[in-house]
Amino acid sequence: MSVGGYTVARAATGPQAVEVARRTLPDLILLDAGLPDLGGVEACRTLCGDARIGASTPIVILLRDPATREQRLAGLRAGAWECVGLPLDTEELLLKLDAYVRAKSHADAAREESLVDEASGLYNLRGLLRRIREMGGEACRHRRPLACVVFALDGGEADAAGRGAGARARAAQAVPRLLGLFQDAARSSDVVGRLGETEFVVLAPGTDAAGALQLARRLLAAAEAVDAERKGAPTLRLRAGCHAVADFCNAGIEPVEMLVRAAQALRALPAGMEAERIRFFPSPGRAVAS
Repeated sequence: MSVGGYTVARAATGPQAVEVARRTLPDLILLDAGLPDLGGVEACRTLCGDARIGASTPIVILLRDPATREQRLAGLRAGAWECVGLPLDTEELLLKLDAYVRAKSHADAAREESLVDEASGLYNLRGLLRRIREMGGEACRHRRPLACVVFALDGGEADAAGRGAGARARAAQAVPRLLGLFQDAARSSDVVGRLGETEFVVLAPGTDAAGALQLARRLLAAAEAVDAERKGAPTLRLRAGCHAVADFCNAGIEPVEMLVRAAQALRALPAGMEAERIRFFPSPGRAVAS
């Protein structure tokens, strides 16, 4: 691969390949079909299901024998862009890989310009920033309240950073339920976005501090209700950071500051504290029991 100008990160087993890919977010992934502990097809399926990798990252499965039709179909069903067997035409393979990398580069550029998170269909950070500016202008013109609530999963990405792969895996398992929760529980007037794998934002027009507290409590309760319906699934315990103003025109802040302050309130809330699951900006002592 170095002949083609690529920088290569190597892995000796299937689980290592998955971990390296998640850590480095490569432009291209080559998987040996015979990787120990987790074969290339299963590793491919795992990576394609990871929002950090997704379908836009080219994955090529390399076979140690001539590729059969069944092997090619299995690889394609797992999300591979191609399955390559022996005999191997190195020049042809490098030309294909160059084309795949260019395609990914174009897809990445389009995604960066998008306002929507590809994996969830919710607003991404770019979309949230645009919408909160629009909502701030509307609230100012009509002298209405505006609230921003940032939610995070207890034991999610921020907490799991120091807890190892097990905690990260449990957080990843909760993502589909979190997506459903925020898509179903938000009001039609609310704007819902995704900041990270397990961090979500609700922008609530016409909502003061009391309404923001009610919104946070409602979504925390909805998460617990989801748990009650799915026995044996990892617990969904949310925390929330809030910022709300009664009259945005008199608040004296930029709309984007609403998001920053709500995120700061969330970060100031200790993880795992049973009695403190909701906190408002600016008071570090203003925490609310669930």
